[in-house]
Amino acid sequence: MPRIPHRFIAIEGNIGAGKTTLCQMLARDFGCHLILEQFTDNPFLPCFYENPERYAFPVELFFMTERHKQLQEHLSQPDLFQELIVADYFFIKTLLFAKNNLNDEEFRLFKRLFHVLNATFPRPELLVYLHRPVPVLLEHIRKRGRTYEQDIKPEYLQSVQQAYFEFFRTEQYTPVLIVDLEDADFQTDPAAYRKLLSLLARPLHQGVRRVPIEEWQALPEFPLPAPTK
Repeated sequence: MPRIPHRFIAIEGNIGAGKTTLCQMLARDFGCHLILEQFTDNPFLPCFYENPERYAFPVELFFMTERHKQLQEHLSQPDLFQELIVADYFFIKTLLFAKNNLNDEEFRLFKRLFHVLNATFPRPELLVYLHRPVPVLLEHIRKRGRTYEQDIKPEYLQSVQQAYFEFFRTEQYTPVLIVDLEDADFQTDPAAYRKLLSLLARPLHQGVRRVPIEEWQALPEFPLPAPTK
């Protein structure tokens, strides 16, 4: 039976790309250890979307400390790496969003704190970035109906996307797959989901690789394991 050969996969992407949904589907089908960001616990987030300049620093500081606490709790278990771990974020996300949202002085301080905290974490074996056009992201955000997200501007999503791509140009240690999804819906299209799994099951290659939608949709469908009783 084919399997996903990696032990630690981080799924990344812009707001509304489908990161958490894909992670939950992987956990359902492979029984993997799931790490999901608890972003709804951030009390500054609604205020940030209304007044980003005033609330950028507290919102990013809260995210960083909560992500650090969560990853420390999950990744410090000694026998954890005997099973597949899937996370819907990579800790570097903390720095990318902060760079995008903070002024220069705030970011210099934030970056010093980040590097201290980041030094303790293992890197994922594979980082998967789910890439969708901004209009598709906005439609997903509208459909899921979180009140505080409804005023997110396309310019903000474009700036987040740019921050990720700037990071990918310098990343040297973690293999990165940038997967062009366009408007493909792996949640409602089982064939698309299984073809995406076939992509994730391929051998690792160092560096950054972008996979057009035509390429991964031409892959054979991954045979899912039988449901556990």
